[in-house]
Amino acid sequence: MRHQKAGRKLGRNSPHRISMLRNMVTSFFGNERIETTDAKAKELQKLAEKMITLGKQGSLHARRNALAVIKDRKIVKKLFEDIAPRFQDRQGGYTRTFKAGHRPGDGALLSVIELTTKASSTDKGKTKTKEKASTSKSVSKKKKPTKKSSPKGEKGKKISKEKGHGEGAKTK
Repeated sequence: MRHQKAGRKLGRNSPHRISMLRNMVTSFFGNERIETTDAKAKELQKLAEKMITLGKQGSLHARRNALAVIKDRKIVKKLFEDIAPRFQDRQGGYTRTFKAGHRPGDGALLSVIELTTKASSTDKGKTKTKEKASTSKSVSKKKKPTKKSSPKGEKGKKISKEKGHGEGAKTK
């Protein structure tokens, strides 16, 4: 009987499982969406929700607890400054999981896990307009290259200046 034994073993020993989940949660917060097997997605969801809750607290102690799980400081900074503020008025349910079919190799059930709220569309719009403005300015400043005509012989073939190769050279 498995009384009071929560969590899935995922076919791995404890250090491997912990390391795998740490890597998955780091990738998840880096991309804000990840595709994996159904069982791994359910375990990842538990850990990700705990990390977002730590991010919402925003204290130094919470940041250190998050760094104990997520080893990349840039991802922890993104979690505390970008991801967690999006969920400030929500009490749980930060992620969603949906089925994505079966894996072709072994038929394992795949799931996609993602954050429920995306980055705000106004931020994306501002960056796109800035990129368009900078590319249009750079195009107008560049000079267009001019085409130089090369001397051509009969039937549109180029005349080679060097003798020894090509049609102009005499063979013995």
